[in-house]
Amino acid sequence: MRLRFAGAALAVPLLLAGVHAAAQSPASSTPFGTWDKPDPAMAKSGWKVPRTPWGDPDLRGQWPIDYLAQTPRQRPASFGTRNVLTDEEYKAALQRAEFQLDEYKNEGKANKLGMGHWIERGLPLKQASLMTYPPDGRLPPMTAEGKKRAAASKSSWSEQVFNWVDDFNLYDRCITRGMPGSMLPGNYNSGISVWQSPGYVAIKLEMIHETRIIPLDGRGAPPKPVRTYLGYSTGHWDGDALIIETTNFLPGSSLGNSGGFAKPVPNSEQMTILEKLTPTGPDTIHYEAWIDDPEVLIGPIKYDFPWRRNPEYVQYEYACHEGNEQVRGYIEGRSDNPRLVAKREAAVKARDEGHPVDIHPLKP
Repeated sequence: MRLRFAGAALAVPLLLAGVHAAAQSPASSTPFGTWDKPDPAMAKSGWKVPRTPWGDPDLRGQWPIDYLAQTPRQRPASFGTRNVLTDEEYKAALQRAEFQLDEYKNEGKANKLGMGHWIERGLPLKQASLMTYPPDGRLPPMTAEGKKRAAASKSSWSEQVFNWVDDFNLYDRCITRGMPGSMLPGNYNSGISVWQSPGYVAIKLEMIHETRIIPLDGRGAPPKPVRTYLGYSTGHWDGDALIIETTNFLPGSSLGNSGGFAKPVPNSEQMTILEKLTPTGPDTIHYEAWIDDPEVLIGPIKYDFPWRRNPEYVQYEYACHEGNEQVRGYIEGRSDNPRLVAKREAAVKARDEGHPVDIHPLKP
């Protein structure tokens, strides 16, 4: 994971240091808000978006977003509506990021593996948050239904007692990161690759190894009862930009924390997502995503950040948790079921008395 990133971290490209088109005035509207105005520098440069053999704009390649992990999804409240770091703030952010990156080298010198090898954080953007709408870059308040769903949600981050698999969320169980989480950087394995064929675009996600299949032939979404965790996507070209509309979601994926609430609000069946991928150079794409879920949030949100191509990036196997046994391990170790509690206590007693220990208290 980190080995693939180390070379790219040696320099701070202008892509990371600058503020992209999100700071410009809007050019076109969506049902939720506006897209950004295309960067005029692209037209002046004379660069033209390459075409596939069948004539579509060519977006194919590896577009890992691990380098975005140092920029927070939500903006710190102290920034208010300002989404650009000052030079001093950016210098401090780079220093903090370099400290994180140095952990990798320091662990190597100490001949050990730790979070320095585990986490892929990259270097920060000069924009203060990946979320650019609402204007303060923070999730809007939840609706009454959103609060109800959030309060009922469970995960390994919030619970202390685990009695069954429904005490874990979808991500804990390695089912999905859902949307929009699958298109946002995580702590590691943030690879995204774009594949194209006549009439289709496929977006392959490294973490949990899901693939979004996006038809471009003008078909509509299936009936509402046909739902998946990644939703159902359809796409079309707007000039050189790819527009993707996604509906038909299964509920339960995290949209993030809202208003200081302890648990993240999960999406509902009503969520819709509108994305725009605009090529801005030979190895850059401007990614925008409007997310609207009126069932759980009082207003829409927007993520807006640059992608950069990295042809050296390779998506390896994503082993979610060792041997797929960690959910069982949580239940064995933290359940308050009297039978399992008694088995744990018996195992501890046997260990203390020097007898063989049964490490699988779930067995009959």
